Amino acid sequence: MVPFSYLLKFIEEDAPFGDITSEAVIPEGVRAKAVVLAKQEGVIAGVEEAKALFEHFGVKVEVKKRDGEEVRRGDVILELEGDARAILLVERTALNVMGRMSGIATEVRRLVERVKAVNPKVKIAGTRKTLLRPIDKRAILIGGGEPHRFSLSDAILIKDNHLALVPLGEAIKRAKAFSAYKVIEVEVESLEGALNAVKAGADVVMLDNMTPVQIAKTIEALKREGLRDRVKIEVSGGITPENIEEYAKLDVDVISLGYLTHSIRNFDVSLEILGRVE
Repeated sequence: MVPFSYLLKFIEEDAPFGDITSEAVIPEGVRAKAVVLAKQEGVIAGVEEAKALFEHFGVKVEVKKRDGEEVRRGDVILELEGDARAILLVERTALNVMGRMSGIATEVRRLVERVKAVNPKVKIAGTRKTLLRPIDKRAILIGGGEPHRFSLSDAILIKDNHLALVPLGEAIKRAKAFSAYKVIEVEVESLEGALNAVKAGADVVMLDNMTPVQIAKTIEALKREGLRDRVKIEVSGGITPENIEEYAKLDVDVISLGYLTHSIRNFDVSLEILGRVE
């Protein structure tokens, strides 16, 4: 689950001085029943996060659909019972978290299934193109994808801006000297760059902004020189749901898409109050 302290900040941001509408309109002590409903088909995610938030404010939660389950429009995800003000305080934050996470998980699941049908060994990964990293990375995992790096501290990824300052061979040499445990990935944009990176000892080579034809030629060159099995190949840049299968047909290990977190559409969920509990 996403760290609870991270989730609680969203409540504090949404109600820094309380929920003045509920406090003005709903008498203190009123208890209510409510449900959280799916308004479309897809993969539900963020259930554990929503449950934790409601329970923190004393609301009883019964989970009807768990993270990673397929849901249909109208399915009940959560049943709630507790203080009416507390339910309404948490409502929007819980729905926002579930909506975003479910949107990501749904799209990841869709792409994973499409790619696996073409090439079972290929994995789908996210990127760091998000400011909601704990939420987005967990959603990718729920959808069946790889989160990639959670942070700059996880793995060494030498990119073009690093190589603008330090030559490729020297950069890899320094990275290896820095840590014996961290994976070293290098971003390249050409066949020559890929060959040089593997020869210099990269564990993963990211072929960035290269066409399927360019990638195929690069992989063939690696095979001719006996280097393909020494490295994992990730492809990234310019990959969309419309062209992803063209990349999946290639002998690659990972396809990463910033699209999964920077252009995703929220999943539609809603909360309905069913009435008072006497």
